[in-house]
Amino acid sequence: MTSPNPTAPAPSLIAAPPPSTTEDLRLALRAATLYYLDGMTQAEVATRLGVSRPTAGRLVARARAQGLVRIEVQAPAHLRDALRSDEERALEEKFDLLEAVVVADSVDATGSIDDHNSFAGVGRAAASLLVRRIREGDTLGFTWGPETVAVAQGLPSGAATCASVVQLDGAVSAINYQTGTEYVLGRCAEQLQANTVRLPVPLYADASTVVSMRGDSVISKALEAGRTAEMMMFGTGAVSTSTTLFEGSFIDTDMLSVLTGLGAVGEVGGRFYRLDGTEVGGPLDERAMSVPLDDIRACGGSILVTGGVAKHQAALGALHGGLAKMLVCDIECARWLLDQ
Repeated sequence: MTSPNPTAPAPSLIAAPPPSTTEDLRLALRAATLYYLDGMTQAEVATRLGVSRPTAGRLVARARAQGLVRIEVQAPAHLRDALRSDEERALEEKFDLLEAVVVADSVDATGSIDDHNSFAGVGRAAASLLVRRIREGDTLGFTWGPETVAVAQGLPSGAATCASVVQLDGAVSAINYQTGTEYVLGRCAEQLQANTVRLPVPLYADASTVVSMRGDSVISKALEAGRTAEMMMFGTGAVSTSTTLFEGSFIDTDMLSVLTGLGAVGEVGGRFYRLDGTEVGGPLDERAMSVPLDDIRACGGSILVTGGVAKHQAALGALHGGLAKMLVCDIECARWLLDQ
């Protein structure tokens, strides 16, 4: 009679996992069922299973890690065209955004790119994001343009409060051109129960005049309030003749040619940048009366509000440059950005 091999594993141990492993999986499955299907808290799961609160948490985590739980989030079929969660998540991942909101409406299908009514849907979405994020002691900065006018129009009354609202860029025009600055200041201050801080200067001036204005106590105080604002909302401008800067006579065709030659694709607050997000500098930089792009980039609550084909490249450059922590745009803009 031959002796059995002492190093061979026992058949019973090969056929089935140890009882302790089976019990652990049973507990993990039970904990996950109570937590995900029955809606219990982890503390309630712990009480129900007779384990500690940390053990209940580990059991739930183990159930997910070992594939015992499959979570599916799906929009109702009748709302899938209105709710764009897939695009929002993809934008957040691609551009390292805190939050993205995509509106099903098309800015271009609504009207002119320089008409605030074209941004009504995007503006309402941005207003909802703003009131959810802003805090009582915050300062809200904004650049003027149709996007921020639309946001101001979309602000509900009494939904949130903040300390003050401040201009991020000068708005005084050489002609009778309405920038919407006074409306945004007044409307935001009223709806958010905030104080207003005006920047009573032109967007551009001679370099020597800019130095002088920055030395003024009122102007320097307004600029400092803008530079340190906890939240900022802004739109982007394209480098073309169909922009608010051109129509308001802030820049002319000669300057557009210079900016195009320097690779500019967009601007925020009259400060231009390239498609990769780098700043152009150039002849307008030292003449600009606005908050520097570095301060917008450093703001933890910056919201880019945009849409329309004409502004797609400007939006992409702003995102590449890290100017926005949050993005609100229409579906066409979202798809274009994701395709790049």
